[in-house]
Amino acid sequence: MKSLLRSFLINAGSLWVVSQILAGGISFTRGYETLALAAIVLGIINLFIRPLLNILLLPINLLTLGTFRWLVNVAALFLVTLLVPEFKIAAFYFQGFTFQGFTLPAAFIGTAWAFLLVSFLLSSTSGLLYWIIK
Repeated sequence: MKSLLRSFLINAGSLWVVSQILAGGISFTRGYETLALAAIVLGIINLFIRPLLNILLLPINLLTLGTFRWLVNVAALFLVTLLVPEFKIAAFYFQGFTFQGFTLPAAFIGTAWAFLLVSFLLSSTSGLLYWIIK
């Protein structure tokens, strides 16, 4: 029970942080209620469905040296958007970023790339939060 609560809090925190980073890419229609519901559904998918997908897609994952796992995360996020209609991941316009000579140009991020970017940021953020808690 303790690990389920920890997983819920980390998923909720990660979703909130990623939604703040990508302001136009993720939206919660009913606010924190939708955030909590999406975190619960994401936790259930990560607990039950994602391991099955990883086992089924193990040969492809081995051939691609683990990079196919990102697509499993994207599929899990897509399932969350299907099960929680108030939780949306949509295309958005990235304004660009400059920091001490390092520049990322402004660009339009399509829906497929938005799912991939959200998946990457979500797994990075939740991994960081798990590491901080341990």
